[in-house]
Amino acid sequence: MFDIGATELLLIVIVAVIVIGPKDLPLAMRTAGRWIGKVRRVSGHFRSGIESMIREAELEEMERKWREQNEAIMKEHPGAPETEAAAPSPASAEGALAEPQAQSGAQDARQDEGQPEPARDKAEPQLPLPPP
Repeated sequence: MFDIGATELLLIVIVAVIVIGPKDLPLAMRTAGRWIGKVRRVSGHFRSGIESMIREAELEEMERKWREQNEAIMKEHPGAPETEAAAPSPASAEGALAEPQAQSGAQDARQDEGQPEPARDKAEPQLPLPPP
């Protein structure tokens, strides 16, 4: 930042020892360190505030672009239905509830007969079978 080399630093130390004196030099260095720490904290806070403002501006710009693209797509396909979760009909819900009860009865019968239960793959969901 300031690009201070070794010779410049040595010159600053010699001048500080002569002007301040060896007795008060540690106190002066502590004070300078505190000031430098405060300046770094303030500059870091300022930098993070600027970065958050930039991110918010970029986010708003991206949302505006997405909104424009969405409107263009909706204009191209005006007959496309809105995507909403369709509620299942009461009849299909009752059928889905009755099917697991029938399967549990079949499992009890197999266990009574001593037959092992068929292996099930946990990754694939069980689909209800149509009634016979």
